Amino acid sequence: MTICRGIRGATTVTKDEQEEVLRATRELLALMIRLNGIEPADVASAIFTTTHDVRSVFPALAARQLGWLEVPLLCTHEISVPGSLPLCVRVLLHWNTQLGQSEIQHVYLRDAVSLRPDQSLLLSEVDFGDLNRWIDEQLVIWRARDV
Repeated sequence: MTICRGIRGATTVTKDEQEEVLRATRELLALMIRLNGIEPADVASAIFTTTHDVRSVFPALAARQLGWLEVPLLCTHEISVPGSLPLCVRVLLHWNTQLGQSEIQHVYLRDAVSLRPDQSLLLSEVDFGDLNRWIDEQLVIWRARDV
């Protein structure tokens, strides 16, 4: 039976610059896609949040760059809590899947590992070179659409 499930992810950037935010967000999404076998047609929607120190670009653009042209996307800011992790981009995907809640792999990268250290153990198994080659292929396709 297919049901709508939530998948969480978060990453950080070292500075609020458009390309750095997009690169980090693409990497986060690509890993979520790979680990969970996500197809864009099965994504009901995605909510992206940033801390208030990230405002150079809408992180949802990274999803568009990966081919999510028909997925409803929304960006907003996290509430400002003293002592919270700075320069952070978070995402909540609503995904139609047959996987059970315990089978979903949430992804936390860079300093965001501190948010959920229990979810970061599988990162040692990830081939980030291969992941980044796939991201580059998606960017070529996306840029060709704009021509």
